[in-house]
Amino acid sequence: MTPFSGAPEFLKLKIMPRRETPEINGGSMADIAFLLLIFFLVTTTMDVDTGIARKLPPMPDEEMLEEQEDVKIKERNIFIVLINKKDQLLVQGELMEIRDLKNDAKEFILNESNAKDLPEKEPKYIEAFGRTMQVPKGVISLQNDRGTSYGKYIQVQNELVAAYNEIREDLAYQEFGKDMEDLNDEELEGIKKMYPQRISEAEPKNIGGK
Repeated sequence: MTPFSGAPEFLKLKIMPRRETPEINGGSMADIAFLLLIFFLVTTTMDVDTGIARKLPPMPDEEMLEEQEDVKIKERNIFIVLINKKDQLLVQGELMEIRDLKNDAKEFILNESNAKDLPEKEPKYIEAFGRTMQVPKGVISLQNDRGTSYGKYIQVQNELVAAYNEIREDLAYQEFGKDMEDLNDEELEGIKKMYPQRISEAEPKNIGGK
């Protein structure tokens, strides 16, 4: 007999089953974390280093090395570009704005007027063209000061490379009626033989003085 067996019904304790603590639904936590990750990736600013927009040239063959030795002999075949510690551009010994560099480099590379103070030309048979062409022998010599800023150096590099690219694009259209990107391997090789990219980079020196 229980202690409350004789008590009225309303005084009897009703024993309720123990309620379990509800679990937190964590199924959506992974989705929330993924969305936060995407948010931070999209909104965060990343520092991007500026680089030279060109591939390193392959090792020169024997013929190319011989050509480089020849052009060292004559001063007219060298286009000297210097950048001093104040980021000033000196081309052939004279101050120049970077906006003028590309056009002056193109004039040097092409030497369309066969000027005596611009690069010599040599006859060379180019299979892609099916005839002998007068190929310029000029070399662009780029040298910078130890105090030259990296940004200025990259700007000058890009202008010189752009000069070669524009000359090649014009020749591709004249000879084949195509853009450079549409040329086949033989045509592209012919364009490069006509205007090989010759940019010689010297070791940095104290061009700007102390």
